[in-house]
Amino acid sequence: MTGGALRILVVDDHAVVRAGLRALLDGEPGFDVIAETGDGRDAVLLAQRLRPDVVLMDLRLSDAAAPDGGFGGIEATRRITAVVPGASVVVLTSYSGRGDVVRAVEAGARGYILKAGPPEELFRAVRAAAVGGMGLAPEAAARLVGRTADPGPALSKRETEVVRLLAQGHSNRAIASCLFLTEATVKSHLVRIYRKLGTENRAGTVSEALRLGLLELDAG
Repeated sequence: MTGGALRILVVDDHAVVRAGLRALLDGEPGFDVIAETGDGRDAVLLAQRLRPDVVLMDLRLSDAAAPDGGFGGIEATRRITAVVPGASVVVLTSYSGRGDVVRAVEAGARGYILKAGPPEELFRAVRAAAVGGMGLAPEAAARLVGRTADPGPALSKRETEVVRLLAQGHSNRAIASCLFLTEATVKSHLVRIYRKLGTENRAGTVSEALRLGLLELDAG
């Protein structure tokens, strides 16, 4: 992100949905929809050419089954994050299953929002992703982090709580407020968490915690 309005690429295979998202996002101060497409392959090409700050990605694209080798939202996310490192992908979907969320995060997505959710959740996730944060819809986060597994020697109980709040897209200040800590203490926890998990940033930490099973599916 270079300053000014956040430049957003919208990817969804339904024209009506794209039109609605464009109207919604363009009506929000600080957002600018620079292009839209319903095709995964085209999304990668547009991202390479236009260098958006955020790509809003549908999870299931109809061109994924196309005979010319089209692909869906997960593969498009993987390719965009590989070739356009400055672009953050936020998945916008109707699906909140644990497998879908994990695959999206592992592909490099920095947000996972449900289409049925309120606009404020989408706006928050877009802004968080643009600055390197992580934004998960409450429903998706609950499926993943509603109940934590026993972290064993990897993370302490407090560190696991910090990672859970990271996965929900909270800033250091918000984490400090939730856990009744100072921001300096939160930063100290993050340093130890990064060292233990071998990660370098917030998004990578959430992805690794999911991979290791430190954040677990809520059975409820």
